[in-house]
Amino acid sequence: MEKLLSYAANYGFPMVVCAYLLVRIEGKLEQVAGGINELSRIISSKLPN
Repeated sequence: MEKLLSYAANYGFPMVVCAYLLVRIEGKLEQVAGGINELSRIISSKLPN
């Protein structure tokens, strides 16, 4: 039981911070992916067929 509490104390905070950052960054990653898709579409429309 002591070992389990020790693991929770040592790894709990980093896990919470990591989860928070992942949730926060997820929206920005979706925006980046959308921008890349839009840029790809624009570039392909400018290329001669």
